[in-house]
Amino acid sequence: MQSSEQKTLLGLTLQELTSFVEGFGQPSYRGQQLFAALYGQRIGSMNELSTLPKSFRSRLSENGFQVGVPRIERRFVSSDGTIRYLIGLEDGQTVETVWMPGGDGGEAGDGSQAGAQLHTSGQRERATICVSSQAGCAVDCKFCLTAQLGVNRNLTAGEIVGQVCVVLNERKVLPPNDRVNLVFMGMGEPFLNYENFMTAVRLLTEGVGIPESRMTVSTAGIVPRIYDLGSEPIRPKLAISINASNDKLRTQLMPINRKWNLEKLIAAARDFPLREREKLTFEYVLLAGINDAAQNARELSDLVRGLRAKVNLIALNSGPGIAFQSPEQERVLAFQRTLVDQRIPAFIRRPRGRDIYAACGQLKRTAEVALAV
Repeated sequence: MQSSEQKTLLGLTLQELTSFVEGFGQPSYRGQQLFAALYGQRIGSMNELSTLPKSFRSRLSENGFQVGVPRIERRFVSSDGTIRYLIGLEDGQTVETVWMPGGDGGEAGDGSQAGAQLHTSGQRERATICVSSQAGCAVDCKFCLTAQLGVNRNLTAGEIVGQVCVVLNERKVLPPNDRVNLVFMGMGEPFLNYENFMTAVRLLTEGVGIPESRMTVSTAGIVPRIYDLGSEPIRPKLAISINASNDKLRTQLMPINRKWNLEKLIAAARDFPLREREKLTFEYVLLAGINDAAQNARELSDLVRGLRAKVNLIALNSGPGIAFQSPEQERVLAFQRTLVDQRIPAFIRRPRGRDIYAACGQLKRTAEVALAV
């Protein structure tokens, strides 16, 4: 049976749930029933555990056990249809999760969004959920609003999975028949919460029904964990947030570069075992007059040449307290052309939800902007 400190069920694996029910004197198959209810049916309360005997449900409730689904505290709706959810956790912490409908087709991570059929309309609609892994972030990238928060704590596996479940329920999306992409690119550095993040990935795949091929994780460059991810039997695709073309500049923008510099980072990328037709993604946030010159593009080409990879270019999504500017579109296009001329696949990511602080690098648990519903 669980310890007295662990009273939430969401986040437990099938093996853990089986041991849990057996601790109450129940047959082991009750663990599978509980697993299916938590992740396949995405129940929100103990009252919905209709597959379990009423007497067992009563014992669970009497002992203080609960599902542990996080709650939606506020919604912010963008003019482009993006929704930023302020998600409340049990201890009063909040994180943000983003629903992005639409897009130009293709896979998540290249600036486009993947498809999800919404039962509200009966029509196929493309959608991606951007998921947080920490309350705040410890990496301190100088161009990111989330970095201003610092880090409060890691999220549990249940809190990571719970963000997805609550948004899927809100949007009436039913994997695996419906298709939705997950990008672990919200608040926090997933690889600094590696074990909980990977447990969540397995639960989302095996329980909720979202295939690993429709998941992407972004890291600022935690090199040892890149090697760990490569050895996982079930894993998302990998995106590396690189954002500079040389060590001096990257250290100024991303202090983590002092620990794992570009040489170590690119070596890990070259060693990463790619599956058939899989590519690495390098994310590059363009800052006006800082890292957006033709010389930067040529240096970036030299770094990634020979890798089975593509580059996503992201014009800075600015916000209060950010000391950088977004480059003009002509500058972004020129950077892309330089990469393409060097035979490096390069894509410009279309910003989503800028007007509600939902775009890449803008998540800061901002509760006072536009169109809360």
